Amino acid sequence: TQTKVEQAFLVGVESKASNHDWSATDSLQELSYLAQTAGAAVVGMFAQKLGAPSPTYYIGRGKIEELAGLREQTHYDTVILDDELSPRQQRNLEEMLGVKVIDRTALILDIFAKKARTREGQLQVELAQHQYLLPRLVGQWSHLERLGGGIGTRGPGESQLETDRRLIRKRIERLQREIENVRRHRALYRRQRKESGIPIVAFVGYTNTGKSTLF
Repeated sequence: TQTKVEQAFLVGVESKASNHDWSATDSLQELSYLAQTAGAAVVGMFAQKLGAPSPTYYIGRGKIEELAGLREQTHYDTVILDDELSPRQQRNLEEMLGVKVIDRTALILDIFAKKARTREGQLQVELAQHQYLLPRLVGQWSHLERLGGGIGTRGPGESQLETDRRLIRKRIERLQREIENVRRHRALYRRQRKESGIPIVAFVGYTNTGKSTLF
């Protein structure tokens, strides 16, 4: 079965408070490259000029309405924000737009997950993904916590929050132990290689620049 290509619309904020040396346009172009690396088709993009990103929606409500209106024209099914969203911002945008919303961090983690080949690399990516997910999971259920439990909040919702928290934290602890074990073994192999006198070469480059094709 052929995997459906996600249709992504990219959104950024050109903030006066930003300390970046590059423009919002340049940043969106890089985000477009990352989205395509992850397997998405970029169907549109825009950046909004704001004093600072909205703490509620990241962009203004007017721009959200404009973005919602572009869905019929561009047929996007995913919106990628050129920043790291808070759980609240992500949840609010998904409710307003009715599509999946992710941020730059989630996109990069997805690329790392696709590219990870070594056991340590795969473990590190999974650990980062769980650490990224945990506060968003808590945010998803925070409305129950604000109610303080009791009548109307007992049962599946409240217990599911605690179950999900516990499972993710246990997985994080297990991943951290596994990574430490892998590092100890790697340190041993590195010491053995050093003692053998075999030259060690490091090869560094941006994702998808053709490093692997050299071998």
